[in-house]
Amino acid sequence: MDQEALNFDPHVSVDCVILGFDGESLQVLLSRRGNEVPEEQYNNLKLPGRLLHTDEDLDEAALDIITNVTGKHHPLVKQFRAYGSPSRTSNPKDVLWLENAIKQKIGRIVTISYLSLMRINSRTMLLNDSDAQLWYPVHDLPPLAFDHNQIIQDTLDELYRMAGQQPQMLFEMMPAKFTAAQLRRLHEQVSGKKIDVRNFAKLVMNKPGIIPLDEWEQNVSHRAARYYRFKP
Repeated sequence: MDQEALNFDPHVSVDCVILGFDGESLQVLLSRRGNEVPEEQYNNLKLPGRLLHTDEDLDEAALDIITNVTGKHHPLVKQFRAYGSPSRTSNPKDVLWLENAIKQKIGRIVTISYLSLMRINSRTMLLNDSDAQLWYPVHDLPPLAFDHNQIIQDTLDELYRMAGQQPQMLFEMMPAKFTAAQLRRLHEQVSGKKIDVRNFAKLVMNKPGIIPLDEWEQNVSHRAARYYRFKP
């Protein structure tokens, strides 16, 4: 066993659900696993995360993971939930990949999940190779490693609840200037429900903090929409 493997706790991990909005759909950032074993032997996509270092704080680990994959140094991060079912490591494909990656035998692993919201733009594209991570629509996910599909779904449910109490948090994912249609689309993606255009305009667009700009869309085939910005 090498020294690097000894620096990890093989029973505790941190996984990060990093959500962004591309103007059309709510996206989650996924990591593509390395080539320690042939791809067909395991689920190739997972949440960004890793085992906890033995001398590391949970929040420190989450910030380190998110910074490394996005290049954003001050992300909004919220500890979400712990997952500790014995069945988390019941899939031989996942066990094979992790044991090859850390050169250790593993058993039960408890993971602490974190939620982070950010804008998708050129600056949040990745510092790593483009094949290492990718944005994926949250409502059209393939099978992921471990219980990461369930973690994402639970996070979406929590985001919907949180946004009902603190709707301003959704603006962490909106561009600096946005149209009413983009904001409505994000609300639809978070709630999983279609929203009437007129009702949305009455209930949301007239709220304090949403500032209309003297700017409109350019070079579009439909009627140009006005831009807005959010001021907390």
